Amino acid sequence: MSGHDIEIERRFAVNELPGELGPSTSIEQHYVALDGDRAVRVRREDGRCHLTVKGGRGLERTEIELTIEPTQFDRLAALGDGRTIRKQRHRIELPGGLVAELDRFGGDLEGLTLVEVEFESRSSAEAFVPPPWFGDELTDRRGWSNADLAVHGLPIS
Repeated sequence: MSGHDIEIERRFAVNELPGELGPSTSIEQHYVALDGDRAVRVRREDGRCHLTVKGGRGLERTEIELTIEPTQFDRLAALGDGRTIRKQRHRIELPGGLVAELDRFGGDLEGLTLVEVEFESRSSAEAFVPPPWFGDELTDRRGWSNADLAVHGLPIS
């Protein structure tokens, strides 16, 4: 993440899987509280647990993440009322030192595959040219954030 607790990220659909995906990590996240464009979630990724607060929508958002204990994760996850995302994440190196995080969703979102790229600055995000295996950009489209997917499922349109 870039400095000052700001996440600069673009999100895309996936046209086709890019060859060998390599190893993946298992991610489980529960949305504890949602209020407009603000979300509080807990995430377990390969045994590591975090509490994250995100604010805003689109390219730049505030993101503050704290490490929590597994018992805290379990207690907070129970408050998620089923607002849950489960996915396998593959990290794929891109030119320029960038990393594509390709997420293959499970559960109610089985079959959905999305990819995100995080940037150090707005200018580098705006200059990014996605590789051909990336599909439509979803960064600013309502319904495609993980929080929206956890609450509402796949967007109709």
